[in-house]
Amino acid sequence: MRTLIRNATVVLPAGESVLDVVIEKGRIADIDPAAALPTDEVIDASGMHLLPGVVDDQVHFREPGLTHKEDLASASRACARGGVTTFLEMPNTNPTTTTCARLAEKLALASSKCCVNYGFYMGATLDNLEELQNATRTPGIKIFIGSSTGSLLVDDPDTLERIFAHTSLPITAHCEDEATVRANAARLGGGTDVADHSRIRDHAAARIATARAIDLSARHRHRFHVLHVSTADETELIGAAIATGGGLITGEACPHHLLFSTEDYARLGTLVQMNPSLKSPADRAALWRALGRGDLQVIATDHAPHTLQEKRQPYPASPSGLPAVENSLALMLNEAHAGRCTLRQVVHWMCDAPARTWDLVGKGRIEVGYDADLVLVDLAEKRTVRNAEQLTKSGWSPWDGVELTGWPVRTWVGGHTVYAQGRVDDSQRGSEAIYDHSRGGYWATGGHAETPFAGA
Repeated sequence: MRTLIRNATVVLPAGESVLDVVIEKGRIADIDPAAALPTDEVIDASGMHLLPGVVDDQVHFREPGLTHKEDLASASRACARGGVTTFLEMPNTNPTTTTCARLAEKLALASSKCCVNYGFYMGATLDNLEELQNATRTPGIKIFIGSSTGSLLVDDPDTLERIFAHTSLPITAHCEDEATVRANAARLGGGTDVADHSRIRDHAAARIATARAIDLSARHRHRFHVLHVSTADETELIGAAIATGGGLITGEACPHHLLFSTEDYARLGTLVQMNPSLKSPADRAALWRALGRGDLQVIATDHAPHTLQEKRQPYPASPSGLPAVENSLALMLNEAHAGRCTLRQVVHWMCDAPARTWDLVGKGRIEVGYDADLVLVDLAEKRTVRNAEQLTKSGWSPWDGVELTGWPVRTWVGGHTVYAQGRVDDSQRGSEAIYDHSRGGYWATGGHAETPFAGA
């Protein structure tokens, strides 16, 4: 089937242009074709913007083991509605994704349930080094340096050294120093108010763990991606590491750290309890500055759903995390509408940069030969986020009641429409993400040179 998308304002790596785009056999077959082509489907996209599909490199979709909160089918439907065409999911399910066999099981499960593309990290433990060495069908290795329990908590210095020294896959980590967190919790008696969460998981916890991981990366010449950066301190550490020119470090911010701060506890309470915790308005501003100058490269959601009943428990019984995949692109389009960033920056942070960081084949940009994972957005559409309309199984959003300007209206995965006119096509299936780790990641592929920095 050949589809012609006509008259869209297409966001290309070099800029925006009103063009026609041809989709055929699951890929972008042509851009601005010289002559009229026979087509099976023509879509008039006048007045709309065509973007690459979003690559969300940090999600928790809860299957297997915690499917009362979310599952792969419900989460991938939420992705389709939100313009997310590829997700990379974390290993802290039950059972955990810490062996190649469990990774294969999860991939098989996703192939039967997901309407968007999918990939899964391998989780590190204290004793699964051989599994990490043998894994292939994965974006990389996830380490929980803090904020985990059981076998996934890896805060032992010797084990961390071995993982960085004796594996080859890119590594990413949740960076909060567990000793600092425990000491703070003991000092506060475990905390009695949700605002204590940011005192327990404080700046020092984030700074210490991130500094340790950057040091390991430098000494072992190992690529490392800092997840959900929440502090100004971390942006300075990452910026300094990037300035060395080693091409090893990348970092990301999440919508909740970019749009909320500790001031929002009074209004939203445990709904905005997450790990790493919310920080000050000054830290929030520092994250935006780091994105603008290229010291942070990626925006991802850390989609971590819980039921409202669970979230409304009094602190500290309330779990950390919030759902975001179906609203993340709209949230960032709204920021572009408000003048805080540009549309090209949003596309870089949410599409091209994560694809480069994890060596994804055929993802992240609109270019001939790339996969036809696309999202058509109406930058003028105003819509209010409503709990009752959420497709995530958790059924709520911390942005409930917030009006946003700029929304996805149609999503393609592999050339097939999976979302249009407010509905998800549940008959469609995405594909397993493919990685070429010989590319060397974001810096080796020239990602920095193409970043549309603010003020550049």
